[in-house]
Amino acid sequence: MKGTGTGALPPMLEQYVRMRDEVAAQLPHAILLFQVGDFYETFGEDAERAARLLGIALTHKSSRDFSTPMAGVPLRALDQNVERLLAAGVCVAVADQVEEPGSGLVERKVTHLLTPGTVTEERHLSADENYLAAVATGDGYALALLDVSTGEFRCAAFHTRSALYDELARCRAREVLLAPEMSGNAALKADFQTRFPVMLSPANFDEAVGRAELRAVLNEVPGSLNSAALVRACGAVLGYARLTQQGRLEMVRRVVRFEPGAHMRLSDAAVRALELFVPQSPQGVTLMDVLCQTRTAGGKRRLRAWLRAPLLDELSIRARLGGVEALTRAPDLRAGVRSLLYRAHDLERLAARVATRRATPREVAALARTLDLLPEVVALLAAQDGLLGTVRARLGGLPEVVTRIRAALVDDPPIRAGDGGLIRDGFHEELDALRRDALGHREWLAHLELSERERTGIGSLKVGYNNVFGYYLEVTGAHLGKVPTDYRQIATLKDRARFTRPDLREREREIARLEAAAGRLELEVFTELRDSLAAHAEALGEAAGALSDLDVLAGLAELATEHGWVRPVTRPGGEDARLTQARHPVVEGATGGRYVPNDAELGRGRHVLLLTGPNMAGKSTYLRTVAICALLHQIGSFVPAAGAELPIYDAVHTRIGASDDLAGGRSTFMVEMSELAGILHGATARSLVILDEVGRGTSTLDGLAIAQAALEHLHATGAHTLFATHYFELTRLEGDHPGLVNLHVAAEEDEGQGLTFYHQVVPGAARQSYGVEVARLAGLPAPVTARAGRLLGALNTQGDDAQMRRDLAALDLGRLTPLEALELLHRWQRGLLGGE
Repeated sequence: MKGTGTGALPPMLEQYVRMRDEVAAQLPHAILLFQVGDFYETFGEDAERAARLLGIALTHKSSRDFSTPMAGVPLRALDQNVERLLAAGVCVAVADQVEEPGSGLVERKVTHLLTPGTVTEERHLSADENYLAAVATGDGYALALLDVSTGEFRCAAFHTRSALYDELARCRAREVLLAPEMSGNAALKADFQTRFPVMLSPANFDEAVGRAELRAVLNEVPGSLNSAALVRACGAVLGYARLTQQGRLEMVRRVVRFEPGAHMRLSDAAVRALELFVPQSPQGVTLMDVLCQTRTAGGKRRLRAWLRAPLLDELSIRARLGGVEALTRAPDLRAGVRSLLYRAHDLERLAARVATRRATPREVAALARTLDLLPEVVALLAAQDGLLGTVRARLGGLPEVVTRIRAALVDDPPIRAGDGGLIRDGFHEELDALRRDALGHREWLAHLELSERERTGIGSLKVGYNNVFGYYLEVTGAHLGKVPTDYRQIATLKDRARFTRPDLREREREIARLEAAAGRLELEVFTELRDSLAAHAEALGEAAGALSDLDVLAGLAELATEHGWVRPVTRPGGEDARLTQARHPVVEGATGGRYVPNDAELGRGRHVLLLTGPNMAGKSTYLRTVAICALLHQIGSFVPAAGAELPIYDAVHTRIGASDDLAGGRSTFMVEMSELAGILHGATARSLVILDEVGRGTSTLDGLAIAQAALEHLHATGAHTLFATHYFELTRLEGDHPGLVNLHVAAEEDEGQGLTFYHQVVPGAARQSYGVEVARLAGLPAPVTARAGRLLGALNTQGDDAQMRRDLAALDLGRLTPLEALELLHRWQRGLLGGE
């Protein structure tokens, strides 16, 4: 510890240093908050860090021959300061005083180890998932994800780093454990930190230790963990969580290995471009915001999970769609379910708190209130089959839990178990006897004032109580001459005196003894109750999952009913896709109902749609609309359209928008090409590809060449492709590539009114891009736009010449027919005459 002086440390600082060293051995970068009376203090380098991070005063603790930096926060402000440290990526150890201060050194104990990815207290958690992740390498990459607040434990193996990064971006882990082979590689660690600015923490990734951790928590090493990398990642995440939870991981009952190929592939670029979870502007709205009609925190987490991993299995998609449809057709059922869900607490997290035996009395009472709703939900779903019938079956079997809690706890228990008054009268015979005896003594005290007034003749005599003297008899100065001889004076005030009696002291001691005994017994009874509930943790977790599924289905049904969404027809096997009057759900909400819907048709006869038109006309919105409808279909949701027939896509690939990667030293064009490379390597005949303005980050000729080559490659793969561009030269590919169809977004320029956008997608290629007119609408000075118009005319003439040269260079004169030559000459002539 940093300090000055030559003398030995005071005993309290020696205790601090010892505990700080113990914490540092487990969490090297943690800050120890050390209770000293009404403050949590920290010393030395930790004090300097805490003062800087929390913006609190840095002082010094000094003695004659010793001085060290010191900073502290009040007890009442602990939670808010812990949250600030966690948000800054700092682990926190809390050392509490575990005995009343006396003449010697107060005993202290580390009661909490808090890290961003392992907090379980509701006050430190948001309603979203709170993942701790661990990454190891082997034959590819292994990822383990654990949400300690719910017990969710998943893992997966990835062949490429980009696939690993995509999954990490979707799950948004709050803390990541990196194996030594990754954290020890400076370039790899820097790349990781650039992409994921979360806390990186050390952990034990030894394979043998990992196997021991798995056996300690799950009683086995599951066969699904068939690689050393998976065992190391899973073991590391369990070991780290067990450390921070001080050995308690009873909420973790199984590890689920998910296969990335079992769900639609969504790259991080696709998630960002479609604004699934994060808006592209600070005031923007996400698809998650629009979809989230859920009533419970667990339902919101489940919806997010569905949106992260759309289904590929036809039966599962149809089952979810069937559940949503049943709820749309039964408004009374839907309203009843949603009304009950509105009263439910976060059953998933309550079940985890019960499993770890950390639930407070109020959390146990909240558990009972939520379980009380389940029979009503089951009754509402009595006539349902399919997925709703499965949900109903998962909600039963817990009435004895509710009965026991109701019998044991009062209706409104205190926050902490040690506060007393939480066990109901009549539940525990010995506790009832202690309470009766204490009550008897209190009743004697209640009658004492009246009986003493009668005995002494002092009508103003009072029986009082304070923390200094306990119970006392108070007599005013005018009546002090009437005080009986058995009264012993204990205090003198200005106009009165206070007395006690041996029997009063005895009663007081007996009340204190009985109430202390009752408090200890009450705590034991509550602890036994809580421990007995832990045996139902698996059934509670199953019911929590069913309730979350029902919440999502009911929310999607409410959304579909309110906004006129339709059930899509599932066409497996890569067949045609047809959307009638489709809308973008986020943009539709933002336009207040003024949205212009559009049709989209993709299939064997037209699997590539080449879209042209001016900026601001709605090209990007049209692309996103198709992608979002495909995504919604595969999470089991209705879609915003008048009609929909959709295949099951193995992936949605997108390249929309552009930005520099300044931290990574990559230009806009490099970022675009990297994302395009991933799409061209990954797209299959069963993929949906959305590309907007490919090649715009470089010279016109380079960009055009790249755009055409990419378009031709995608055409050859058979992928359903929507390709928006300003390169009008690409529209001539329609005649040479069967299945490639030109579309454009309608717009019209009028001398009086300027440019009008119709936001309607119609057949054929756009005539021009209206770039100068859009610049005029954006407010560029009139002289600038006028000059731009004149320059554009000159450049178009030069462009025609360049186009003619390119066409001539591409001609195969040996195979050119006279008719084709005439058509080519005619096209050149029309271009030179301005299309007349």
